[in-house]
Amino acid sequence: MCVNIIRTLAMDAIQKANSGHPGAPMGLAPAAYTLWTRIM
Repeated sequence: MCVNIIRTLAMDAIQKANSGHPGAPMGLAPAAYTLWTRIM
């Protein structure tokens, strides 16, 4: 569930900025979640 929220927030930020590609944030959302919960 948290990964989907990260993906949604990333998509919203990209859409609001009118630039960028959503592929990287969507693909790296699980990695970001793992880093945040286990390492940081």
